[in-house]
Amino acid sequence: MLFSRVGVSKLCFLLSLAFCAFLLLLIPGLQLPLRHVEIPKPRPHSQSPAGDAGRPGQLLGLATGLHLNIRASAAGDTGATPPSRTLRSGEADSSSSAVGSGGTFARNGQNSLQALDGDARRAGPVRSHLRDQLQLGDIFIAVKTTKKYHKSRLDLLFQTWVSKAKEQTFIFTDGEDGELRRKAGDNVINTNCSAAHTRQALCCKMSVEYDKFIESQKKWFCHVDDDNYVILPSLLRLLQAYSHTQDVYLGRPSLDHPIEAAERVKSDGSVSVKFWFATGGAGFCISRGLALKMSPWASLGNFISTAEKIRLPDDCTIGYIIEALLEVSMTHTWLFHSHLENLQRLPANSVLRQVTLSYGGYENRRNVVSIGGGFSLAEDPSRFKTVHCLLYPDTNWCPSKKRP
Repeated sequence: MLFSRVGVSKLCFLLSLAFCAFLLLLIPGLQLPLRHVEIPKPRPHSQSPAGDAGRPGQLLGLATGLHLNIRASAAGDTGATPPSRTLRSGEADSSSSAVGSGGTFARNGQNSLQALDGDARRAGPVRSHLRDQLQLGDIFIAVKTTKKYHKSRLDLLFQTWVSKAKEQTFIFTDGEDGELRRKAGDNVINTNCSAAHTRQALCCKMSVEYDKFIESQKKWFCHVDDDNYVILPSLLRLLQAYSHTQDVYLGRPSLDHPIEAAERVKSDGSVSVKFWFATGGAGFCISRGLALKMSPWASLGNFISTAEKIRLPDDCTIGYIIEALLEVSMTHTWLFHSHLENLQRLPANSVLRQVTLSYGGYENRRNVVSIGGGFSLAEDPSRFKTVHCLLYPDTNWCPSKKRP
């Protein structure tokens, strides 16, 4: 009996310990979860709330403004002129624009560039990426001539404007001439084309001009004849209003209407096509971007084949490829001048703002620009020396007396 009591007591004691242990295990599960409190962080240096909130907005606004300005100016920089838009000499006479007779389009292009430069100066390093800074070395100037005119025409050019652009000017002729080679070196290209003034001979030389330009990697191809004076500052100002990567074809038409020819490249000639072309006698310029697109019909002798299909001269073939095949509109500009027009009608105060000038041939020797200077008409029948001395008065052969 005593043993049973002692056993029961021990059993109760063990049960009590087990119960207590169970309670100890159960109590943490019944506790409420602790709340996590973040340790306060130190406040930034004193700055006005308006400044903190406004700065990102200001930067975004500045970036957006610059982006819009760049896009707007880029549109003006490309020189994309509607087909009906022309650049007339008359527009320049009432303008003080440095582009001169480049007309409203070129003038507006310059204004856009000036405004963009202002934005760029305020924005800092972005300026160098806004537009190309065209240099004379970026232009490939091709002069087409023939051997019989090396002395009578080229000597005058080398004495005047070519002397300011020797490295950029390439002479395309049809015969070897040791004296000319000494003057121009490797810039004289003997095309080995015929010396005759025929469609085939002219297209042969233009084909070589095109290929040499593509090889040169220059930005602009400008073709002139051996009776043209190129006013280099005006040429630079004109081309700077455009982008060489865009489709740009600048020149002066010799007709007041598009030319019409049988379409023998895209069809069998049963249909005709109309297009404008820039007369080679006044000169024209083509951007590199556009010249590269002409390659299928102009490179490596293809120019001659294209000309034979449409049976037209070299300058007409250029217009055909650009306007009829590539469907790029020519930009008409009256800054280029040939001997076919009445040069005396060009206002004297606008002469130095033109891009090219010319002079009358044997049939009309007095068809020259009316501009005064240190040379008489007998001393300077082409007026090229007079123009040159007005542009570059420090030339050693220019008259030292004061010019009117």
